[in-house]
Amino acid sequence: MKQALLGIDIGTYSSKATLTTLNGRILSTATIPHDISLPHPGHVEQDADKVWWNDVCALCHAVMKGTDLTGEDVAALGVSAIGPCVVPLDKAMKPLRPGILYGVDIRAQAESSELEAQFGAQAIRDFSLMDFTSQAIGPKIRWISKHEPDIWAKTAHLATASSYLTLRLTGRHRIDRHTASHYMPLYNPATGEWDERFNSGIAPLKSLPSPAWSDELAGEITAQAAQATGLSEGTPVAVGAVDALSEAISVGAVEPGDLMVMYGSTTFFVLVQDKPTPDPRVWTVAGAYEGQFNLAAGMSTTGSLTRWFKDELARDLDDSHGYNKLFAEAAKVEPGSAGLLVLPYFSGERTPINDSRASGVIAGLSLSHSREQLFRATLEGVGYGVRHNLETFADIGADVKRIVAVGGGAQGSTWLQIVSDIAQVEQEVPAVTIGASFGDAFLAGCAAGLVKRSDLSQWVGPGRRIVPDPSRRALYDAMYTQYRKLYDSTREVMHSLKAITSSAPTNR
Repeated sequence: MKQALLGIDIGTYSSKATLTTLNGRILSTATIPHDISLPHPGHVEQDADKVWWNDVCALCHAVMKGTDLTGEDVAALGVSAIGPCVVPLDKAMKPLRPGILYGVDIRAQAESSELEAQFGAQAIRDFSLMDFTSQAIGPKIRWISKHEPDIWAKTAHLATASSYLTLRLTGRHRIDRHTASHYMPLYNPATGEWDERFNSGIAPLKSLPSPAWSDELAGEITAQAAQATGLSEGTPVAVGAVDALSEAISVGAVEPGDLMVMYGSTTFFVLVQDKPTPDPRVWTVAGAYEGQFNLAAGMSTTGSLTRWFKDELARDLDDSHGYNKLFAEAAKVEPGSAGLLVLPYFSGERTPINDSRASGVIAGLSLSHSREQLFRATLEGVGYGVRHNLETFADIGADVKRIVAVGGGAQGSTWLQIVSDIAQVEQEVPAVTIGASFGDAFLAGCAAGLVKRSDLSQWVGPGRRIVPDPSRRALYDAMYTQYRKLYDSTREVMHSLKAITSSAPTNR
C-alpha cells in the first residue's frame, strides 16, 4: 500500500522536498541550493529545465535517501514554485528562454504604462481588482513580444514555474487560480477563468494553462516523468500553488482572518478572506480553495538582503555559521541600532509603495557604527516594511485575526522579535515550520482523495508565540516615522540615480 505523500517547492535560492505519512508525520526532507540569473539591471531569471525541472527530479531521488521507501511508495505529489513567473514554450512545450521571475524582475515598466494607456488604468483595476505592479505578468508577456520578436514568433504556450512543472510531470498544463490572478489583465476574478476582454496586444488565451484550485488534481505521472523522477507512472499530482500559498497552508493559515507572514528571500503576506477587499496598494487574488480570496502583499528584498549583507560585508565569516553569528551579534545590539535606518528597497519595492525604481538607503552612518549595528538596522528596516504592510491592511479594513510566521527567517527568534516589537503584534510560530513543501504534501493528499481539508489541524501542531515588548514601542514608533519620511524625501533622488545609470555608457 502506498504510504507516503511528497511535496516539492522550488524557491528563489533553493528547492526543498518533504516526505510525509498520510497523517502529516515527516519522514524525510532534502534541500538543493541554486541561484538566480541577473542578465541586465532589473532583470531576474531562472532556467526552467536546468533549475526548476532538474531540482524536482533530483529531489525525488534525494528525499528517499535514509528511508526504507522508494518512489513506488509515494501515493501523491504536490509541487509549488516561485511565482508568478512567465516562460514562453514552443509547440512541443519546450522553453524558448529562461523564465522571467516574479515582482523582483522590474523590466516591464514601459509595457505597464502602454497597457494602461491602451485600456485605461481604472478599467484594468475594476476588472482585475488590482493595479499593475512589477508582480503583474501581462506586461512581462508584452515585453517578450516587443523585445524578443524571434522568440515570440515561436511561442505557442506560456507557463509559470509551477504550471511548467506539472506539465512536465503529467503532460497536462494547469495553473492554480492564485497565480493566474497575477496574469492580469487576462484573468477574470469573477469567473475564475481567462477572459478575452484585454488580451489584445498581450497573448492569445489558448496559449495559457487551464486554471484550477490548488487542491484539485492536475493529472498523473507520465511514463517519461516516472523514469526521470523515480516515481510510479500514474501517481496523482496536485495542481499545486505558488510557494507563498503553500507556505500558508503549511502553517494552517486557511481560515478567513488568518494572515501568514513568510520570511524568505522575499517577505510575503497572505491574508485569507471569504470576500475581496481590493485596494491598489496590495494584490487581490484567488485563494487556495474554491470560494476563498487572498489579500496578498510582498516585499522585494528581505532574506535576500541578509544574504547580500553576508556575501558583501561579512566575507570573513564561515559559510556554515556566518548567519548564526550575524543574528547572534544583532540580538545584542540595542534597539534602534544607534540611530541607523535602512530602507530595504535593494531591488525596488513591491507593496505597499509599488515603486520598481526605489533603491536601498542607509541613513545615519558614522565612523562609530559597527557591522553588528548595521546588520541589526537591516533587520529593523525589514521590520518597518512589515509594519507598513500591516498598517495598509488595517487601513483597507481587512480583518486580521491572527498572524502566523513561517520561512527561513522564522527559524530563530531575533528577527521575529524585532518585527513584533516594531509592529507591536503577536506572531505564532507552529511546531513544524518546514515550509511550502510540507503544504505541498498536504495538497497532494487532498488532490488524491487521501486527506481532507479538515485534517490540516492534525498536521499543524501548536508551537511558540512571539510577544511584543511594550517598552520598545516609543522608540520604534519614532524610528518608524522617520522610516516613512526617509522614502518620501529620497524618492526623487532614487529615481534620478536610476535614470542616470541606465543611460550611462558601459565599459566593454
